[in-house]
Amino acid sequence: MGRRKNSNAAQTATNSSNRFEGTKIRFHDADDEEAATDSSNLDESIVAIDKATEDVSMGEPDVSFVDCEGDDDKTSADYYFDSYSHFGIHEEMLKDVVRTKTYQNVIYQNKFLFQNKVVLDVGAGTGILSLFCAKAGAAHVYAVECSHMADMAKQIVEKNGVSDVVTVLKGKIEEIELPVAKVDIIISEWMGYFLLFENMLNTVLYARDKWLVNDGIVLPDKASLYLTAIEDAEYKDDKIEFWNNVYGFDMSCIKKQAMMEPLVDTVDQNQIVTNCHLLKTMDISKMAPGDASFTAAFKLVAQRDDYIHAFVAYFDVSFTKCHKLMGFSTGPRSRATHWKQTVLYLEDVLTICEGEAIVGSMTVAPNKKNPRDVDIMVKYSLSGRRCVISKVQFYKMR
Repeated sequence: MGRRKNSNAAQTATNSSNRFEGTKIRFHDADDEEAATDSSNLDESIVAIDKATEDVSMGEPDVSFVDCEGDDDKTSADYYFDSYSHFGIHEEMLKDVVRTKTYQNVIYQNKFLFQNKVVLDVGAGTGILSLFCAKAGAAHVYAVECSHMADMAKQIVEKNGVSDVVTVLKGKIEEIELPVAKVDIIISEWMGYFLLFENMLNTVLYARDKWLVNDGIVLPDKASLYLTAIEDAEYKDDKIEFWNNVYGFDMSCIKKQAMMEPLVDTVDQNQIVTNCHLLKTMDISKMAPGDASFTAAFKLVAQRDDYIHAFVAYFDVSFTKCHKLMGFSTGPRSRATHWKQTVLYLEDVLTICEGEAIVGSMTVAPNKKNPRDVDIMVKYSLSGRRCVISKVQFYKMR
């Protein structure tokens, strides 16, 4: 269930809520107080951005990415599914209360969507979403899982007495055949670090185009990627500048590679120096696979005098087909999730004054060699009183 592993890019902790400018839409969680407390991590001031405020240049980016030196020949696909065979990664995801309770509340509080419907669970893992759907009254659920966890999911389905409703199918979505021609609902927890890491979104889109009925529902159906900037001198010294002097030896040649690999870690909201900018919103029910590659402009305005050491990316997902809008955020002002945030360190320290703006663009695309990896290019400039800079940096999540 869900597609995520501990990559080189993914290394540490958690924390999160975000406030955006735009049309105010509150995410609603459980009707009772207990469920609301246990599920969504969004505070009451959470707002989503109206589509009209997006500053996104769509289409396939025309850019050549610089690969890290010393890449081996092993692709992400070689170890991707095996990593999901171990129970540990599923334990981490199941214990992510924000994630799992939000899905549970979406299903249980919107049973009208599921009753007597045929559901496809893409990347089912332990089958937890399929079990939720069965309990909500689905006519049948097809739980597709490629890893060996599918064998455990079959046992879990049998132990919980829902074998007549849930069918576990072991294999890749792109290679299996369903026993039915069409399904009414596709549900999946496909989001990776930086939203797009591991590229499971394309698998969901493949399933949508092949099996979903014309008026069918994809859950979740919206995902948005955001960018902000932080002060992070102490941790940057620990992770990057460390290589300048390692027990008296110069290992600074490693710095370049360390700088190119984004760090998945918790960001304290007090480190945030600028506003949060919406880079892109994806409508999973309508988008084309190529739309996951994009270039988006951004403008980050300083809210105080400070130093900037890194950009930080995070995402929100929402379920707009529910009776009440539901969803969660992985931002630094929201309740912690296992996705944490993605930190992209800058080569130079930027000195910024309140009201000054970093302007630029971010280009995101799957790596040509390993499509489950993500290439990121950031162009940015600052023309301030104490700092004038224009730069391009390349990152690779792997």
